[in-house]
Amino acid sequence: MLPDLPITAVLPEIRTALGGAGAGVLIAPPGAGKTTAVAPDLLGQPWCTGQIILTSPRRVAARAAAERMAEMLGEAPGGIVGYMTRLDSKVSAKTRILVVTEAILVNRLIDDPELPGVSAVLFDEAHERTLDSDLGLALALETRGVLREDLRVLVMSATIDGARFARLLGDDAQVVTSDGRSFPLEIKWLGSDASLPIEDRVGTAVLTAWRDEAGDILAFLPGVREIERVRERLAVRLPEVPIHALHGQVEPAAQRAAIRRDSEGRRRIVLATAIAETSLTLDGVSVVVDSGLARLAEFDRAASTTHLVTRRASQASAAQRAGRAARQGPGVAYRLWEEAGHAGRPEFAPPEIVQADLAPLLLRLAKWGTNDPASLPWLDPPPEASVAAARGALKGLGALDAGGRITPLGEAIASLPMAPDQAASVLHGARSGCGEEAARLVLLLQERGLGGRGEDLLQRLARWRGDRAPRAVAAQRIAQGWARQAGKLAAAITGSPAAEPAEALALARPDFVARRRGASGEYWLSAGGRGYVLDPASSLARAEWIVIGDAQGQAKGARITAAAEIASDRIAALFTTELEERVTTRWNNDKDRIEARRERRLGAIVLASVPEPSPDPALLVDILVEKALEKLGEIMPEGFLARGSFAGVDALTPEALRARATEWLAPLLAGRRDLDLPPHRFAQSALDLLDWDQRKAFDRAAPTHFTSPAETRHPIDYACDDAPSVEVRVQALFGLDMQPMIGATPLLLKLTSPAGRPIQSTRDLPGFWRGSWADVAKEMKGRYPRHRWPDAPWLEKPSMKTKNAFNRGQT
Repeated sequence: MLPDLPITAVLPEIRTALGGAGAGVLIAPPGAGKTTAVAPDLLGQPWCTGQIILTSPRRVAARAAAERMAEMLGEAPGGIVGYMTRLDSKVSAKTRILVVTEAILVNRLIDDPELPGVSAVLFDEAHERTLDSDLGLALALETRGVLREDLRVLVMSATIDGARFARLLGDDAQVVTSDGRSFPLEIKWLGSDASLPIEDRVGTAVLTAWRDEAGDILAFLPGVREIERVRERLAVRLPEVPIHALHGQVEPAAQRAAIRRDSEGRRRIVLATAIAETSLTLDGVSVVVDSGLARLAEFDRAASTTHLVTRRASQASAAQRAGRAARQGPGVAYRLWEEAGHAGRPEFAPPEIVQADLAPLLLRLAKWGTNDPASLPWLDPPPEASVAAARGALKGLGALDAGGRITPLGEAIASLPMAPDQAASVLHGARSGCGEEAARLVLLLQERGLGGRGEDLLQRLARWRGDRAPRAVAAQRIAQGWARQAGKLAAAITGSPAAEPAEALALARPDFVARRRGASGEYWLSAGGRGYVLDPASSLARAEWIVIGDAQGQAKGARITAAAEIASDRIAALFTTELEERVTTRWNNDKDRIEARRERRLGAIVLASVPEPSPDPALLVDILVEKALEKLGEIMPEGFLARGSFAGVDALTPEALRARATEWLAPLLAGRRDLDLPPHRFAQSALDLLDWDQRKAFDRAAPTHFTSPAETRHPIDYACDDAPSVEVRVQALFGLDMQPMIGATPLLLKLTSPAGRPIQSTRDLPGFWRGSWADVAKEMKGRYPRHRWPDAPWLEKPSMKTKNAFNRGQT
């Protein structure tokens, strides 16, 4: 018999919606009972002659929902109500309600789009917007629209935009809204303190709640590492208190213990990831401590890796978490941030489809029969850039042909329930007789904590072999099943055979084969060209070659979190088609010249390198021209470009010189490997772009030198702020009573003493003579008495000689 739940009031509306249009949206707050009450209620409907599939975003929630519904019906799971997850399942021929993870529904739809024997699909917690949820809904709607008009589809959640989902489901889709069970919920804002690690702040908040509140406590943390650190802190302060961890790596029995009340009636503390946000009701919990953080997976298209990032939890997530405290009675939620900052949090977490690796999705769609994701109904269509990146990766793997259609190898890869490169790894292993070990290695990448911790996959693999825990045994059965399946498909794999599982992984991920850089083992370079870092204390730090299975972090320097060693002498044998010999020609900054080498490479990794005596001459010129243009202001005579700019000669502007570099620069640099030429050679080559008349006009508009009345020559500076200017000893200008001009511009005269020290600058020489000269001359007579300092210098003969030498010359 079903318990009295708030959802009961709207069950007739749900029956009407699915009995009529066949599709609907249910919006029901946490605690309303949608997860456990809707599916059993639909079993008696005339249209429900087959199975009802209820999806759940997480394995823990799927199993808990099935166990709760079975308990409500007075039986054990595996009867009328069953569940199916990757590591655990309870199902029989009697099963009418099957709770599955979203990935299992997707695989079932792709294997048989008609879903024979299924009357309805219920998408629970659709607001989480996982990739598999969005894909499963798109495929189910496609099936409903093309193959199975009688298939019922119901989307359920507490926080989704019902009208938006209804439009996706069809014009006739009905939105049903249920009230929740309303219990008072108090929010306490503890504020944030960035100076303390999150585990210290959460630990302190839990101790405060333990002292000040009643009931069990549920604390939300971003990940397993933080959970373990908080548990260690609390175990010291509360040694008699049962403290449970709740996350995907916990054994099923321990997960059940975390969900249920303590068997001895003690208060308990549950430390959980976002796994406890939805679907689950934790009996006895009336206090929530929320760190305010969430760990999300983001795909880096440039590096082709998915990394975990810690972000502020969304407002919707915070509401779901707080609601866990008031599911069964009044509750209180402690939030480790300021109330004033709450509105600045994102309203919802971003849909996984906009930031995930779409290679698995694209391959599934190709197997489904479409190479255009836009042809399916999506709430948010997959981003074009992500689709393009995924398509390129699948073509590189050989899973798609040039037209984006699935290949026989792609069919084999898509038949295995894992990421495409991981499936290819298992197929490589099966072809070489190590399929089960390759499958185990892949499973280690998927199941965190299996085989213990550490970066070394082979060490974890060895520990797993000796592990008899239920989770380890279940995972072993999965690996065996994958290996058997791959063995039937391995004929699709070609290329070099793998001698061991690490090699199978490497063959499927050649861009992630990496070589150590330096003796410490801290720095690594991958064949794909990306740099990685590894803990020097890791056992892998002594390896020469590894294949990277997982890494965290963006840009260069991502941290290796899972890898396996490959024997150095196996690289050439494994990658016979990927190895290439090429001549690399590059500019050596240390030697200021081109360096050419013949290299044998695996992608970005150089295996061998020798000098190349005869590189491509055209390539040499191209590199030199590019480098010369970078240093244009350095290789030209000082002020040359400024002189051209002053004269207004368009052909000598930097832009024009770059545009015509093949005309003036390439011939000059032919046959060279450096730029070691006198500056005037570069200038002369550039001037050759001008014809005779243009050259003469240039020299008139911007002469290189000023000739003084004393017949001394002085370079004109066109590059300074006060250009054009010239530095000249004042005696050289005696007898000059007019301002020198460069075209229509007065030439700035920077006058100096006989010792070359600055005296004064002027653009009005006559005014200077008749103005400040008297004071200058008075000062100069004291400093340089041997030189002439006449009262009317414009009437004097110019001369650089001393007074006595000048007078002797006049007699």
